[in-house]
Amino acid sequence: MSNLQTAIRTTYFSIAGNVVLALVKALSGIFGHSYALIADSIESTTDILASLLVLVGFRYARRPADANHPYGHGKIEPLITFVVVAFLVTSATVIAIESVHKIRTPHEAPEPWTLLVLAVIIIWKELSFRLVMKRGKETHSSSLKADAWHHRSDAITSVMAFLGIGIALTLGEGFETADDWAALLASGFILYNSYLIFRPALGEIMDEHVYDDLIEEIRERSLEVPGIRGTEKCHIRKAGMRYLADLHAIVDGAITVHEGHDLAHKLKDHLVESIPNLAQVLIHIEPDSTST
Repeated sequence: MSNLQTAIRTTYFSIAGNVVLALVKALSGIFGHSYALIADSIESTTDILASLLVLVGFRYARRPADANHPYGHGKIEPLITFVVVAFLVTSATVIAIESVHKIRTPHEAPEPWTLLVLAVIIIWKELSFRLVMKRGKETHSSSLKADAWHHRSDAITSVMAFLGIGIALTLGEGFETADDWAALLASGFILYNSYLIFRPALGEIMDEHVYDDLIEEIRERSLEVPGIRGTEKCHIRKAGMRYLADLHAIVDGAITVHEGHDLAHKLKDHLVESIPNLAQVLIHIEPDSTST
C-alpha cells in the first residue's frame, strides 16, 4: 500500500471516530448537564471538518506533476495544515467564550455517569492519537500529523472535563462551575497544540533546513555509485509526503562531459530507488580538485 493510500485510510478512520464521539459527547453533555462535554463535542465537530479538509488535500496532492506544477502538488499539504490550525484556534476561542459565560451563569452540577463516558473517550482518543501519529511519521505527512494532534488535544480537553466534573461532584455545592473552568483551561491547551501543529508546516512552506538525517543518508548512498568520489552541497525540500534534493557530487575531473552526464543519471536513479519518498534529485557535477 502506498503512503498516500495509507494516509487516506487513516483520515477516514479519524472522520468515522470523530462523528461517533461528537454525538456521544453532545448528548452526554446535554443530558448530563456538563458544558465541558459540550465543549468537547464542539472540538470533535471541528475535527471532522478538519479531517475532511485533510482528505481533500490528499486527493489534490496525488495529482501528477504538470506544466504549471513541475514539482507536483504536494505543497497543498502544509496549506491544508494551516486551515486545520485555523479550525483549532476557532474552536478554542468558542470554547473559551462559552466557558466564561457558563461560569457567570449559575447551573446544576454534572451527572456522575458523565465521568464514565469521559474515561472511555480519553482512552479512545489517546489510542487514536498514537495510531494516526504513527501513520503520519511513516508517510511523512504533515497533514496527518496535524490530524493526530487533533486527537491529542481532544484527549486533553476530555481529561480537563473529567477533572472538572470530578471536582464539582466531590466538593458539591458552590463548585458546580468546576467543569466550566476545566473547559476554559482546555481551550488554552488547544491553542498551544495549534502552535505545535503550525510551526512545522510553516517550516515546510519556507523550505526550512530540518532534514539532516536524510542528507546524511543521501551522502552515504551516493558513495555506493562507482565513480562518485564524494558530495558537497546537499539541500532538501519537502513537497507533501515526498522530498526533493539538490546535490553536488564530486567526480574525477579528467572524465568527459558525456561520462559526467551518465554518472549523474546513475547517481540520481540509485538515490531515488534506494531512498523511500525521495521523488527527485537534481545533480550538479563537481570536478575532484585532487585529480591529476
